[in-house]
Amino acid sequence: METVKKYYRINRREICFLKFILEGYEGLALLTTVDPEKGIVVLKIAPGCEAEANGLMQALQKEIMIEECLPSMT
Repeated sequence: METVKKYYRINRREICFLKFILEGYEGLALLTTVDPEKGIVVLKIAPGCEAEANGLMQALQKEIMIEECLPSMT
C-alpha cells in the first residue's frame, strides 16, 4: 500500500507547530512543506492511518487555521 497525500494550507507561522505535533504521533504521517510563503504543506499519511490523521487535523482546526487544498493550488 502507498501513502495517502493530503495538501493543506496553514498559517505559515504554524508549520513548525504542526510538524512537532505530528512527530508526537510517530508513524502517523510525514509533513513536508511545499510552499513556505503560502503555508502549503503535504501530509503523507501511512496506510491504515487515514481516519486518525483526519481526526487529528480536524481537532487542530480548533487551534490553528488549517484548510485542505488541492495539489493544483500549490
